[in-house]
Amino acid sequence: MKSRIVLTVGALLVAMAAGAIDLTDKQRADIEARIKPVGEVCLHGDSSCAVAAAGGAAAVARSGEEVYNAACMACHMTGAGGAPVMGDLVAWADRIAKGMDVLHESGVKGVPGTGMIAKGGCMSCSDEEVMAAVDFMVDNSQ
Repeated sequence: MKSRIVLTVGALLVAMAAGAIDLTDKQRADIEARIKPVGEVCLHGDSSCAVAAAGGAAAVARSGEEVYNAACMACHMTGAGGAPVMGDLVAWADRIAKGMDVLHESGVKGVPGTGMIAKGGCMSCSDEEVMAAVDFMVDNSQ
């Protein structure tokens, strides 16, 4: 009885394998298209990665206003988490007095013990984009 089951399963596997061998080129291509990866991981500077080579060099930095609207506005428009509201001269005065280098570093690295996290949580933002957003907020708060 046991050998009969093993023999039956073996025969089914052989039949299935034979069916796979008889696939047409179009069927194989369709299968490959269905099981291909959705994307690939590219590290900055990896020139062998097609996506990095195609999109990395052509990427344009967002303006300070664009980054503000996308990542900073939620806190710096409402004062959430103690954030200085853009345009509030009093709230920004002491910060501006410390200098732009300090403000840029706060934007990029965050401020421990406050609600200001690194890059305001915008991990897709470059340091330069975050600094441009800081400049935008300061320019509109003086």
